[in-house]
Amino acid sequence: MKRFVPGLLLALLLGGHALAATPLPADSVYQLDATLTDQDGHAQPLAARRGQVQVVSMIYTSCTMVCPMIVDTMKLTRNAVAAPGRDKLALLAVSFDPARDNVDALRHYAAARKLDLRYWTLARVEPTDARRLAALFGLQYRQLPDGDFNHSSELLLLDADGRIAARTTTIGRLDPAFVAAVDKTLAAH
Repeated sequence: MKRFVPGLLLALLLGGHALAATPLPADSVYQLDATLTDQDGHAQPLAARRGQVQVVSMIYTSCTMVCPMIVDTMKLTRNAVAAPGRDKLALLAVSFDPARDNVDALRHYAAARKLDLRYWTLARVEPTDARRLAALFGLQYRQLPDGDFNHSSELLLLDADGRIAARTTTIGRLDPAFVAAVDKTLAAH
């Protein structure tokens, strides 16, 4: 009978999920212990998104000015990515207004914006986690007395391990350098 190499045996026992056994890099956003609840009400740890290259931003669904432009820019970016990698690119928009952005609000927003949920996730987190996630992303927001928000408008590219690989403040049109970074990150994945 052949002897198994311990590492191979471990990989077989994990069902090939060697990635799950690999420690996260110190600069991974997945180090944050936060739970995302998506537009369908499914809750999962932020770290469950590990393994996906994704474009991420933070929005709030009642925004009528910049947030729709952020979402449109995410759509434009995905459509500009080279075809072989495009279907592997995930899009994540996390609300920093969890008081109003419940699961129903997220679901209605996704439908109104015609977001393809094969690639898109709209999510909410608890209020303290929204603050911590924004800080990790380097984004700022503050609520105004009328309930609206002043906030950063950026897209971030996360590699498969949750490291910020690129960012752009270009909103409302394509940023060719950001698209090139997405293509490069997808090719390396």
